[in-house]
Amino acid sequence: MMEHFLSCDWGTSSFRLRLIEANSLKVIAAIRSKEGIADTYRSWWGQKAVVEREAFYMRIIKDQINALNQQDDVQRSGISLSGIPVVLSGMASSTIGLVDIPYKVLPFALDGSDLTIRKLGGQFDNSVIIISGACTENDVMRGEETKVLGCKHYLTCIDQNLQLLMPGTHPKHIVIKDQQIRGFKTYMTGEFFDLLAGQSVLSGSVQAGGDLKDPICGQHFKEGLEAAQQGNILHSSFLVRSRQVLHQVPAPYNYYYLSGLLIGTELKEVNKMFPVYLVSAGLHTALYENACAVLGISIAQIIDADEALIRGQQVVLRKVVLLI
Repeated sequence: MMEHFLSCDWGTSSFRLRLIEANSLKVIAAIRSKEGIADTYRSWWGQKAVVEREAFYMRIIKDQINALNQQDDVQRSGISLSGIPVVLSGMASSTIGLVDIPYKVLPFALDGSDLTIRKLGGQFDNSVIIISGACTENDVMRGEETKVLGCKHYLTCIDQNLQLLMPGTHPKHIVIKDQQIRGFKTYMTGEFFDLLAGQSVLSGSVQAGGDLKDPICGQHFKEGLEAAQQGNILHSSFLVRSRQVLHQVPAPYNYYYLSGLLIGTELKEVNKMFPVYLVSAGLHTALYENACAVLGISIAQIIDADEALIRGQQVVLRKVVLLI
């Protein structure tokens, strides 16, 4: 029986590796680096393919396993990482990743039975299991599909239509019907916020440092949410600047106004007729939970996004290894 696995989330700008107890899904140890897929691809390309691409990427995975193995939690556990499979989600299956695996065209089953899964070996003694992304006719995802598989454990109404709301830099709204993922949309909410707050004319009017629990910050966040329901985002966003110039609204309050404005614009497309599950972690959870309450969107349950990812990787591992 496989007692442990290594959960790897390899995104565009970050790399995270965790040692997981396979049955309880307890995280025994974790390591994170900024060695994301984009930088890895540039490094591989820069060495002019002296080392074959798969070998180059696998070496990085092995180096991270070695680093994880040096952590005190792993040393105290007495667990050998040799031979433990690595389940890899995220951008590793993209055109700039470890291997390029085509997207699974929707629909795909909530149990993951028809996702493309590839097992690699031979580079070192840890087999690597990679999960493909998914696509519609005009939208794509990589990484979120694994979280969707993990969400099945928490869904109480899988035989009816429902929605998964996944905040992030590029939030996903995912539609599930008849235990299949039937559709999704990607939004640029987080990236637009970073661009507007950091590189636009609004940058001098916005400043992090406030707290949503502060009633005044919460009120400005609500004002942004409500403005998004009534106006044009191209005009409403400029009001962040005029609020400061004309009304001396402090930059930390404008931070929450802009956040509410963008999140409110995103959430305008949520179908309030179907149950909504919020799949989130960290600061996004409070922001979206608050936003949904203000906008009258009922949340059936909040699912921890990290737990969903690990549970989804467990589902994939059981299908591939068949030993747990």
